[in-house]
This record gives sequence, structure tokens and C-alpha cells, in this order.
Amino acid sequence: MQARSALFDLYGDHLRARGGRAPVAALVKLLAPLGIAPPAVRTAVSRMVRQGWLEPLRLASGPGYSITAKAARRLDEAAVRIYRTGRHGWDGRFDLLVLEAPDNRRDRQRLAANLTYLGYGALDDCTWVATRPGEDVDVLLAEAGVHYERFTAAHAAGTPGAMGVVRRAWDLAEIGRAYERFVAEQKPLLSGITVRSSDEDAYAARFRLVHAWRTFLFRDPQLPPALLPERWPGTSAAGFFDRHAARLRPAADRYVEQCLDGNNRLARQKGR
Repeated sequence: MQARSALFDLYGDHLRARGGRAPVAALVKLLAPLGIAPPAVRTAVSRMVRQGWLEPLRLASGPGYSITAKAARRLDEAAVRIYRTGRHGWDGRFDLLVLEAPDNRRDRQRLAANLTYLGYGALDDCTWVATRPGEDVDVLLAEAGVHYERFTAAHAAGTPGAMGVVRRAWDLAEIGRAYERFVAEQKPLLSGITVRSSDEDAYAARFRLVHAWRTFLFRDPQLPPALLPERWPGTSAAGFFDRHAARLRPAADRYVEQCLDGNNRLARQKGR
């Protein structure tokens, strides 16, 4: 688990609801159970500041970092997709992008990763399609300096034709296998966390669960049910995730509060 990715998870899943800020010492303490060393945390924080995701601030308990408006928007969008609190119907129309791909390979890869995150799949190097408009896609393409045209399109063959487009844009079989692997890998890890486990162990197990689930934001466009295969593995995987994320949430929250409160108490003691 990379420190930068873990920080996104930490702010999104725990700190966003607590004001989106935390002292550096608490960040270090909260990532320690994941095996992330303090120098890696500090390096990742500095990088996220340069990229506009975090901003430094002075807290009563010492130096800390808060999420920026850009980060808050991205984390809120991710939370909706992770916990699927938003339900999207489908009107039979695709959002279609025809763009001029960047010449530089790294720029093309970065653009492809960002479009995939927003729910777009590639029909070819220059044509991307989604079943619902990506809210930030215009900003993304403008910031990348990419010339593009954007269309709303419905397939003349109706749902069967649309399903053909979907299977060209996404490898649903591989995504389904990834969901099956997710459940198979997480089951033995989570079965060892019971009511007798420590809050720290429950927090670490839940953190890893959410971290693994979050990778599907870059794989699964969350297509409408009408375009998915029967007995879609993502449905049962989502139920598995929901059960264990909810089961471990109280203990994880207690551990987060303990780390934040412990840091505040230490600051108060030093101030006396």
C-alpha cells in the first residue's frame, strides 16, 4: 500500500467527516498499523500539497494538513461510488468523447487513467464512451490541453446494440473475475477479526478492505443493470463489502478518535 493512496483513503473514509484536517503526528499514527513508515507519510503529504490535494495549516495540536476544495470534491464523488449511495438510472444514451490523444506516452497514460476513473471506456485511442456524463470531464480535458468534441448518442439497435458497445469498451469478464478475487482474498483476512479483536486490528482490517475495494473505481464504470451480464459478480462482492465495512466501522471509528484525541491531549499537556 503506497502512502499517497493510503492518505486519500484516510482523508476520504475517516477525516472528511471530521473536518478534513489532522495534525501530522496523527497522520503518522493512523498509517502506522498499515506498515507505512513516518518518512513515507511526510513525503506523500508534501507531494499531495504540490499537487493541490492538501494545504498546510497550524492546529492547536501542532502543524497539520487540510484537504483543499478540489480534494473535497474528489473524495465526496469517490464516497458516492464506494458506498453506492447514488443510484443511477439509464436513459439509453451514451456520453461520447472524440479527442486528440496527446503525443507523449506518459500524458496518454495519465489521461486514460483519469478518464477510466470518471467511468469512461475506450472504443479506440481517440473515442471514449460512458453511460452517464462525467461531471469533471470537461475540466479534466481542458487542464490536460486536449482538444475534443463531446456528443450524446443512442445506439440505433437499442439495448442489444448498446450492450455490444459496452463489451467493446470494457472487459466485463475480467472485471467480474477481479470481483471474485477480491472476495476470495478478503474473506480469510476478515474472518479473523471478531468482537474480541482490538480496535487497532479492526481499523487496519477495515482500512485494507476499503483500500482494495477502492481499486474498482479505476476498473468498474458501474454500468446500469440493463447492460450487465446475468449473475454479475460485482453485486455479491458489493454485498460482502457492505457487510464487513459496516461491521468494522464502530471499532475503526474508536481507533481514529483515540489517535486524534491522544494527539490533542499531548498538545494540551505541552502547553501547560
